[in-house]
Amino acid sequence: MIAVRMLALAIGYLFGLFTTGYFYAKHVHVDIRSMGSGNIGTTNTFRTLGKKAGILVFLGDGFKGVFAVLLVGLLFRGYDIDIKILEAYAGLGAVLGHNFPVHLGFKGGKGIATTAGMMLAFCPLAVPICLVLFTLSIFVKRYVSVGSLLVCIGFFVQTVLFGQSGKLGAAAQALTEIYIVVGIVCVLGLIRHQSNIRRLLSGTENKVFVKEETK
Repeated sequence: MIAVRMLALAIGYLFGLFTTGYFYAKHVHVDIRSMGSGNIGTTNTFRTLGKKAGILVFLGDGFKGVFAVLLVGLLFRGYDIDIKILEAYAGLGAVLGHNFPVHLGFKGGKGIATTAGMMLAFCPLAVPICLVLFTLSIFVKRYVSVGSLLVCIGFFVQTVLFGQSGKLGAAAQALTEIYIVVGIVCVLGLIRHQSNIRRLLSGTENKVFVKEETK
């Protein structure tokens, strides 16, 4: 069944290649890679092209994670393998496609919106807590990067908790592999935020929603 796993991964990767930020920026005749941080994801799009663009990119990058998981779930249901394993591989593939898109020289985004989309389709029970963690980090600490890191950690921890409690919907013998695949997704998110972590530690990370002080 290795071939089926690789096929699920490949399907996810193809979805991930729809790099929404890059295509949106091209539509408005700019190259997002030459603007701001150069990242093709939601945060840089929001900062350089505005709120509307940021929302559209977030939705596009998120839903490709949703669609990858749902399509694989439909295509391979009934195979002699736990469908949650294949859904996890599809989500991983979507994140890999976003982070390392072949058409952009393997230089993509950080994969948080796509990870969130994967989570929504793969483990929806994990969404509320991750949403709270992300929202609090934005409105209390004003760091998008902190929220992104918390989403990665929260997704993995809750996958394990729901898996152990039987709420993930996977067979017991499939759990270890699922934890490994979801763990890779979340570690990728942490790795892609290395520069943000360094800036957080040095106190130079960019904040959001900071109002100018009145003189």
